[in-house]
Amino acid sequence: MQDEMQDTVEYVIGAPVTCADDDCGHVEFVVVDPVAEKLTHLVVRPDDGAQARLVPVHIAVAGPEGIALNCTRARFEEFEPAVQTRFLAGTEQHAAFGPGDRVLTWPFYGLAVSPALSGLAPGVDPEPELTTVEHIPVGEVSIRRGERVHAVDGEIGRVRGLVVVRPESEVSHVLLDEGHLWGRKRVAIPIRDVIGIDDDGVAVRLSKDQIKELPPVDVEGLEAQSLER
Repeated sequence: MQDEMQDTVEYVIGAPVTCADDDCGHVEFVVVDPVAEKLTHLVVRPDDGAQARLVPVHIAVAGPEGIALNCTRARFEEFEPAVQTRFLAGTEQHAAFGPGDRVLTWPFYGLAVSPALSGLAPGVDPEPELTTVEHIPVGEVSIRRGERVHAVDGEIGRVRGLVVVRPESEVSHVLLDEGHLWGRKRVAIPIRDVIGIDDDGVAVRLSKDQIKELPPVDVEGLEAQSLER
C-alpha cells in the first residue's frame, strides 16, 4: 500500500450523491475487498426512500461537495439492490442460513424454501419474521459510518470514511469521525495497521497514543472542512 497521499480522494460515508441528470441520494455504506485492500462499491440510498443500490466505485467521482456518478438515474436504478429481505435467523427451518443479521459473504442469488420442506400443515399461511441483510459480493466486507474503531488498548473512535488512492481505488487510510481530532489534524489510520473488520467494528494494531501521533492526512477539501468546524 502506498504511503504517499499525492493522488488520493476521500469517500465520506453519508456524503450526498448525484447522477448525471438527477440527485441520487447519499452513501449509506461502502464495500471493500479486504484481501486486495481496495474500495469496490458504494451503497447509495435515494433520499426518496427507493431501494439502495450497489454502485461500482469506478463510475463514482468524489469531490468536496459530494460524489457524482457517471450514469443517469435510470441506469442507477438498474444496479443490484444492496440489501435483501430474508427470514430472520434463529428459527429451526432457517438455522442453516447462518446466525445474525449481517451476512458478509452473501452471494448474488436468492434463497427460497419449498413449502413442502417448511414443516407447515397444508393450508396454513406462515407469518415469518423478516429481516434485511447486506447483499454484497462474496468475500467482501462493508464499512459503515459510525462503526467503532478499536485500538489495542480500547475504543479510539468511529469510522468517518476512507481515503483511497486513484486510479485503482486502493484503500490507504480509514478516517476517524469528526469527534476525534487533535488540534486541526484529521486522524487517519493506515490500512496496513487494520487487522480486522467484523460486526464489532474495525480493529487496528496500534495503541491510542500511537494513533494520536499519526501525521495529518492531506486530502482535497479535508482541511477546509476541519477549519469550518
